[in-house]
Amino acid sequence: MSHPKKLLLSMVLITLCLSTTLQAKEYDYDPDNGKEINELCSGCHGEFGQGGKDGEYPRLAAQPIEFTMNQLRLFRDRKRKNFAMVEYIDDRQMPENDIYDISRYLYEIKLKTQLPPIDENAPDFDAYARLLESKMTMQIPKAPGDIERGKKLYNKECDSCHGKEGLGDHKKAVPMLSGQYTNYLWKQVEQLRTLERIHDEDSPKEELLNEFSDEDLTDIFAYLSIVDD
Repeated sequence: MSHPKKLLLSMVLITLCLSTTLQAKEYDYDPDNGKEINELCSGCHGEFGQGGKDGEYPRLAAQPIEFTMNQLRLFRDRKRKNFAMVEYIDDRQMPENDIYDISRYLYEIKLKTQLPPIDENAPDFDAYARLLESKMTMQIPKAPGDIERGKKLYNKECDSCHGKEGLGDHKKAVPMLSGQYTNYLWKQVEQLRTLERIHDEDSPKEELLNEFSDEDLTDIFAYLSIVDD
């Protein structure tokens, strides 16, 4: 059994506005249920969790399981405002096993960043398979900004939580930033700065991003946009 102090420490380290979590290992994974729930999610977030409309709907594929679980709990409990999510959350009520199944289902989707070359005139060329492969390929456009400066700022200020390559932290439920739409990241910056979205429920008035200028964030996002190239 975990020591209470260690448990408390892990909770404090959770990075994005997250409530107390149940460990994912407590649930039996039902991939068929995850796939069924994803049929609802795909209307906005894409069949493979790739998001869409230039970041109006964020990428969910490969996000840490506990991060997605925590966000769904916040939507379900009306602690994170998002009118687009209300209908879908209310439709299923989102019990814990549903939250786990869809979070793991999305986590296990791995998107490529480029399509490998192929000979479309080859006798074994499969056009349908190629179409599916293209749908599972996602490359974030290069964002404007000073990439080298952004890399230095990111390595100094961000990588201890979000990882060297911006892939997040599964144990601490910290989200992936690389491979996410730049426009969506800016939208979250605005919500965090205005406290419309809370970074840490234990410190709801924490002004996390106010110490970064728009120029700083522009350069950081420029770097994040090319990390997975």
